Amino acid sequence: MGGWVKERRWQLVGLLGKWLIDGLFFASRIDTVGKAQVQDLLDSRRFILAFWHSRILLVSYLFKGWNGAILVSRSDDGEIIARVLQCQGHETIRGSTGKGGLRALARQIKCLKEQRRPGVVIPDGPQGPRHRVQPGIIILAQKTGCPIVPVTYSARKAKIFGSWDRFMLPRPFTRCRVVFGDPVRVAADAGKEDLAARRRQLETELCRITDDADRFFNHDAESRV
Repeated sequence: MGGWVKERRWQLVGLLGKWLIDGLFFASRIDTVGKAQVQDLLDSRRFILAFWHSRILLVSYLFKGWNGAILVSRSDDGEIIARVLQCQGHETIRGSTGKGGLRALARQIKCLKEQRRPGVVIPDGPQGPRHRVQPGIIILAQKTGCPIVPVTYSARKAKIFGSWDRFMLPRPFTRCRVVFGDPVRVAADAGKEDLAARRRQLETELCRITDDADRFFNHDAESRV
């Protein structure tokens, strides 16, 4: 009985989270920049979406129902995120750098190889360092052949939390700006140096588009703190 009640509570957490995110962005004005250059990749469903931990909310809203295979940590915060993502129409694969990372990565590779569906990785999660790409997403791209599509967003009015990731919570009814970056491709035969170069390329591109989105709303200082 106890396990059933706990599961029902987690399901309710997921539903409430989804409804809150839907309500938050339903009446917002959302502008998109750079989507045309990656539209063919998005249409193919053969890509890996990458965005910073602080910019989860709007990206998850825009891609709900896409049946993404999403890597989510086994932390308590990860459980909340996983439940919301499941209610948004995704499959969550639990694991992180410290807990079950290799097994989770292997499962995600298998999902993307066997099915035409997007993968999703938050490359600086679950606990940072902030805005630093961990190598797992580069290995995922190498093993699956899927290009990485960087994406981010900012908002005119938002609450910036004092958490390690400087999490951004847009205000209701505000204007938001979504920015897609240049795709990052990793060759199947890439060596150690090339893998490191691709990791730096993705990190630089994610920082660039996030800075661009923040500057549009004069949030330059917040993006760098």
